[in-house]
Amino acid sequence: MISYFERTGEHRFRATEATGGAWAVDEQHISPMTGLLVHAVEQARDPADGMVVTRISMDILGVLKLEEFDVHVEVVRPGRTIELVEAVAIARGRPAVRARMWRMACPDTSAVAGGQPAALPGPETVEPWRLSELWQGGYIASVEVRPVGTPQPGRTTAWISSRADLIAGEKVSELASFVALVDTANGIAVRQSPADWLFPNLDLTIHLHRQPSGPWVGLDTSVVFGVSGQGLTSTVLHDVDGPVGRAEQILTVRPAKR
Repeated sequence: MISYFERTGEHRFRATEATGGAWAVDEQHISPMTGLLVHAVEQARDPADGMVVTRISMDILGVLKLEEFDVHVEVVRPGRTIELVEAVAIARGRPAVRARMWRMACPDTSAVAGGQPAALPGPETVEPWRLSELWQGGYIASVEVRPVGTPQPGRTTAWISSRADLIAGEKVSELASFVALVDTANGIAVRQSPADWLFPNLDLTIHLHRQPSGPWVGLDTSVVFGVSGQGLTSTVLHDVDGPVGRAEQILTVRPAKR
């Protein structure tokens, strides 16, 4: 079984070739890192407190190579019903990814639940799509993508799952496994060929109105390019039971160097 990371110390990890990025194969794709930081936060907090991660706001501060790095977790705002926790991936002595996560208590609000969009057709109803024909890297090679309908420039809905463990020999939550795939959204609905245009995301923000489950992540994604170098990837997130939240990614758009 392949994995995205190997633990080399209490707070230290090594990225494997399965994290190889779509823009550069010797750099980490940021998607698995999101799941790892969620896992680090969940390990650092007491599961008996009954709180769950409901928002992840992650800034990508620099390039992460396929090498060892440390993860530091700190409680920014403690509380009994809500708390803010920060997780930082530190490589070569410098912060490379910084994520802040709100954790919230879970009272029963089923009596007033509602307002979510319709569920997607299940992943078993659609055929696989070779995303590796568009993108390179070990991470893309590790995932299975099944589009719902025909992918269009700037607009694609698809299911995604991974055949890789998040951390070798380590059990992680369904939430960590789920969010480890969300950053893929920016690669499924490309407006322009990545051979001609660069449009990496600088951040990823995930809001959840319920906790996801299962091995499949549904991405209902739209991409907008502005007129002055900015872009936005917006996604409604699903599991097989229906919508679970939304994700946003700000893009820096520029011509590829020849």
